[in-house]
Amino acid sequence: MPAVPAFPLHAAPWLPVLWTPSAQSTGEDRPPLVGLRTLLERSHEISGLAIAEPPAHSAVLRVLYAFTARVCGLDEDDDGSGMDWSERRLEILDSGRLPADGIAAYLDAWAHRLDLFGERPWMQDPRLSEQCDPARSAGVNKLVPTRPSGNNHSWFTHVQDGAPDPVPAGEAALSLLTWHYYGPSGRGSARTVGGKASANMKAGPLRGALSYHPVGSTLFETLLAGLLRPDPHVRRTQDRCMWEWDELPDPDAPPPPVLGPCSRLTAVSQHALLLVPNPNDEHVVADAFITWAYRDGRLPRNDPFLIWQTSQQGNAYPRPADSGRALWRDIDALLLHDPVGTAQAHRPEVFSHAQEISDVLDTPLAVRALGFEQDGQAKDRQFVAGLTPPVLGFADKSNPATTSAVGWLRRTGEMFGRRVEYAVRRACQLYANDPKSREAESWAERAAALYWPRAEDEFWSQFGALDRTGTLLVDAGLDRAVVRRKFLRIAEQAYTTVTDPVCHSQRGARAVADARVELYGGNRRARA
Repeated sequence: MPAVPAFPLHAAPWLPVLWTPSAQSTGEDRPPLVGLRTLLERSHEISGLAIAEPPAHSAVLRVLYAFTARVCGLDEDDDGSGMDWSERRLEILDSGRLPADGIAAYLDAWAHRLDLFGERPWMQDPRLSEQCDPARSAGVNKLVPTRPSGNNHSWFTHVQDGAPDPVPAGEAALSLLTWHYYGPSGRGSARTVGGKASANMKAGPLRGALSYHPVGSTLFETLLAGLLRPDPHVRRTQDRCMWEWDELPDPDAPPPPVLGPCSRLTAVSQHALLLVPNPNDEHVVADAFITWAYRDGRLPRNDPFLIWQTSQQGNAYPRPADSGRALWRDIDALLLHDPVGTAQAHRPEVFSHAQEISDVLDTPLAVRALGFEQDGQAKDRQFVAGLTPPVLGFADKSNPATTSAVGWLRRTGEMFGRRVEYAVRRACQLYANDPKSREAESWAERAAALYWPRAEDEFWSQFGALDRTGTLLVDAGLDRAVVRRKFLRIAEQAYTTVTDPVCHSQRGARAVADARVELYGGNRRARA
């Protein structure tokens, strides 16, 4: 019987990283790909992950938070030392690196569960080799989100279902994680359990959502800032990561309960997968099974890295990933403790824990947004990513004077963005003498493309000038009249650029002049 290929994720290089400038100045080896052990041991020399696909980046961070909690002993509120959980985390931060003994102890103990292949492959269900029809596997093209499968169009790469290119094992691991968190609902491989076959899958816990992560100057700071404080009753023997389960769960039973931060981050998948290695090359995945994990029941959807909003019906839902929405427009929902806006947006739970890390750093934490613009079923549209400057120093309990300033700054920028889009639509409708002119949306899209990038630059310029010392008690020194004029000027310039081509005619000039009033709030009486 041939030996099962091995790809030990704790040792084999598969995670793309960026090294800090200081690490690059030394003569030490700085490989572009590292395994889990090297990543954890040298996280203080790594500035961040270099994963190109935002959903994979988001998924990997959640797994790394769980590893960090384990190796630091921060997976329980009380470790018996008498030190508060926050004190223990800050002590590790002061040490400048993750504990080497904790890394070695955990990875050595669980090395047998950290192989991408084998009897208990990492984050997979080996039973699928018997419960699914080998002749009807999903294939590697469906496994990789950037590849087309079936009759879908090619966007990133050109491949054929009849002769798919094998996937390097490291890339397959990233795709595996993307499926666990962002996988679609609909039909997968038929899975037979208890004599009953089914192929219906439920959507992943992060599908269509935008995830927000505190970011430090090194991956070490980022991982510590992303930890959740466990409730006092949480025990590591019960709060298990998916790879730590003693037995694989019964697919016909309800999903195992989430009993703490580690299971909340790593054991909430609605999908079951199995990667099939090339028997002649342990570095390559040749096929994959993708199907449902639990026939009935759903895991709670309460991820701590999402902005949660309230619908008009009173239901909580995560803020969706929107490729047309810049990250600065979410800034007050990230910084302010109390719910904001008509949707009563609550900032991600993790930010309450990250603040104490940000407060002791020389440079406050930034925020990275990662997501996948998707519908609730199977349509994938576009990756979404963004990175703010260091902003957590402006959180309202750290600097209350900024609360009203940040909210007003965001609202004002958005107001003029809405106005310029409406104004150019109105100008087009007047010019065409058609209130349903299809060209109006094209004009609005061009205006948005001109307005929002410049408005973002202005937002961050004003944001960076806010007073952090608390000396300026009114709006942290923000001059509202000046800022309003600057946003208005950006809107005026976008309006002029879009409408100028039709101003050569009398009808066009009249339409443009009449619609311009919408930039200033419109003729309210005429509208009524």
